[in-house]
Amino acid sequence: MAIEDDDKPRKKVSHEIGQDLSLLSVEELAERVALMTSEIERLQVAMTKKRASKDAASSFFKS
Repeated sequence: MAIEDDDKPRKKVSHEIGQDLSLLSVEELAERVALMTSEIERLQVAMTKKRASKDAASSFFKS
């Protein structure tokens, strides 16, 4: 009885900066681009929140 590939747990997509990309398929590269894009968006949201907090504190203490 053969084990189906669909039954195997999928390896979580991860990426290491500078990693060799030559062994990855086009689909794997697309998954990594999506992963990195969502991480960039998450970082930008965090940066915006921190700037707003900093600006509010600066405004409060200048009053």
